[in-house]
Amino acid sequence: MIAILITIMVLELRQPTGSSWADLGHVIPRVLIYLLSFAFLGIYWNNHHHMLALTDRINGKVLWANLHLLFWLSLVPFLTLWVSEGGEGGSLPIHHEHFAEVPMAVYGIVLLAAAIAYFILKTAIVNEMGSESEIAQALGDDFKGKISPMLYAAGIILAFINRWVSLGLYVSVALIWVVPDQRLESRIASRTESS
Repeated sequence: MIAILITIMVLELRQPTGSSWADLGHVIPRVLIYLLSFAFLGIYWNNHHHMLALTDRINGKVLWANLHLLFWLSLVPFLTLWVSEGGEGGSLPIHHEHFAEVPMAVYGIVLLAAAIAYFILKTAIVNEMGSESEIAQALGDDFKGKISPMLYAAGIILAFINRWVSLGLYVSVALIWVVPDQRLESRIASRTESS
């Protein structure tokens, strides 16, 4: 599903209208937000894969929690386009309409909702597997999972004050998560070695 979302996003990237460097400059905002959205979807894909690799059984709550996460992630292509869409036809590559306040805030709201949905999914899996399960032990104290929603919330508010600071906060969350969750990776590696 996440691979499909990435494909949908890339289909929204339009080629420059001409063949000059200036024409290429007009697509920079769309490419930049695409890269950020691609990073977020890739991060969810990696961590979701690792979490499910340590999950031995699921129930209806886990399935619905997973669907809840996929719903929020499915909005990322739409918002990626909206954030980059404004200001077409101007003389500068990045216009005041690009990364505008409301689209930036809504982008943050969806990222925050996806983070909450991921937390709900993780909690549903741990509840099904048990507090002494391998996945519960691997997840332990989730510093990145706790700080990310706070950074998203700050980015949402700051979108109306300074959209570049807001964008910087969203980028900082991606940078925090760009390395897959080591707690899960180490458990998967030890499980592979023992089998």
